[in-house]
Amino acid sequence: MKRIQRSAIGLFACTLVTISCTDHDGPQVPAEPVGSSEVVTSWLTMQLKIAQAVPGSPPALARRWAYSGVALWESLQPGLPGYQSIAPQLNGLPALPQPDKSLDYYYPASANAALAAINRSIHPGISGATLARIDSLEAANLAKYQQHQQPGVLANSIDFGKKIAAAVFEWSKTDGYDNAFPYTPLSGPAYWKPTPPAFAPAALANWGKVRMIVPNADAGAEQGAPIAYSEEKTSAYYKQAEELYTISQQLTTEQRTIATFWPDNAWHNVLSQVLAIEKPGLAVAAKAFTQLGIAMSDGAISLCKGKYVYQGLRPVTYIRTVMNHPEWNTVIPTPAHPEYPSGHSVMSAAAAEVLTRIFGENYHYTDKPYNLPGFAPRSFSSFEAAAAEAAVSRVYAGIHYRETCEVSLLHGKIVGQNVIGALKFKP
Repeated sequence: MKRIQRSAIGLFACTLVTISCTDHDGPQVPAEPVGSSEVVTSWLTMQLKIAQAVPGSPPALARRWAYSGVALWESLQPGLPGYQSIAPQLNGLPALPQPDKSLDYYYPASANAALAAINRSIHPGISGATLARIDSLEAANLAKYQQHQQPGVLANSIDFGKKIAAAVFEWSKTDGYDNAFPYTPLSGPAYWKPTPPAFAPAALANWGKVRMIVPNADAGAEQGAPIAYSEEKTSAYYKQAEELYTISQQLTTEQRTIATFWPDNAWHNVLSQVLAIEKPGLAVAAKAFTQLGIAMSDGAISLCKGKYVYQGLRPVTYIRTVMNHPEWNTVIPTPAHPEYPSGHSVMSAAAAEVLTRIFGENYHYTDKPYNLPGFAPRSFSSFEAAAAEAAVSRVYAGIHYRETCEVSLLHGKIVGQNVIGALKFKP
């Protein structure tokens, strides 16, 4: 068992992120001969910043990460010995531009240009200030490349990266994410109704129809119907609501912390910290970025599909009305969509499966969230253990039932396995 001492790293100019990883029992990641992963880590950090500036629902944010990852990999992989394009393995992606064999390229510069271009395009309503940040990072990386690469080589590389980003972005526009077909909630006591405090209309009602990045990424993942609705006090449904209510009345400080610890981009922040410590090399960093985004995005599509098949009532509605606790409230606001399955559970399990496959089982780490100032770091014995905490956080928060979270973890794990199995980064 290898014991590794970790040190503090700068994640943002204004935020110091500390990660402590010990007892790493998983396979050690080999150093890649193709150079530093800085182009990946710098844009990973930038996208975390952009996610704060251009917020969105977890599925929408995961989609942006997924397409950015495809642009990254396809602009970089011609320069990664022993690796291949994943484009033919993706869902409906047309043939991509190819490097001109008569020209020389420096592929980190291609990736830099591709990530700059896709980030300018993929985030709706992006501000001038955020665009200026993107320009600044692109220029800073390019300035480093100019110290050891010829201008002609960099020009070729930048052109190739921009072409890849443009092609990936055009493909992204055809996935149906903007489907605005109207949704009418089902009537009846068992079905979802708008929840306090905003009582907002249903969100993500058409997201289950979005084209997956990997074909059939959720094959075998769906876990069947939730516990059947009932208002009988002896029923399994009533008992799960009663358990949730009881937990809410005696939340410990630790449970309340867990309920509020898991923000929407937690897993990409974890990857950022792990890459800073492991320094696995360019190919592994790019693969992790790409695979993580795809698994979370396809998991999000799958879970939204399930939500609007079952259209389950949220706990706050049941507890206030059926159980007659009209003043009862959740720790965090209930998202405006049905209860089953649990989004955080599915997406976290898919993410944990990817990170476990790359960095190993029993990977001990301490995570400081990038966007929750004042929160103490939390330590985990594995990525899977962290996913389990992300799932139970929704129980402590009062927005999902325990059974929902437990079966949703399995749902997400299978999506992660399917994505890992489908994407062959090496021939």
